Amino acid sequence: MEPNSQPKKLIVGWFSFTCCEDSTILLTELLNEHLDEWKKLVEFRYIHQLKTTNSINDLDVAFIEGAISSEKQAAEVKNIRANAKYVVAIGSCACTGLPSATRNSFTDEVITEKIKCYMSTFDYGKQVLKLAEVIKVDDEVGGCPMGVPAFLAALTKYLKLFNIVT
Repeated sequence: MEPNSQPKKLIVGWFSFTCCEDSTILLTELLNEHLDEWKKLVEFRYIHQLKTTNSINDLDVAFIEGAISSEKQAAEVKNIRANAKYVVAIGSCACTGLPSATRNSFTDEVITEKIKCYMSTFDYGKQVLKLAEVIKVDDEVGGCPMGVPAFLAALTKYLKLFNIVT
């Protein structure tokens, strides 16, 4: 390494869409335990829940939690995919669409005025989609919340792939 150069870090983004954000909460708990170690290895370029200044440019890995429930969200994840070398779906909603996609089975009779109001207020589409129905997904970490061992294994996989660790 050249003098005054910074060690290479894995550049990641953490994104959340339609879900209960339990994996994001779990990530913050993991940061309590691993922050000192990870800040030497990982640049969290985008993590809206914890930073005020974020960028999606030139991500090595985008971790995306949540199902896609609107055209706006679909456009956002397509933009993330275009700026990330790899995408990892995080949690049940991203991996399977469920439980968020439960409303896909609602019949017109059960969609009350209150539900219609929510759908229009938040610009929700008619269907909720799992992430892989909108963009290419390279890996999945399932669970509600995500499985910690599977997340740590995915993170380690990409740290090794980008030669951050051996």
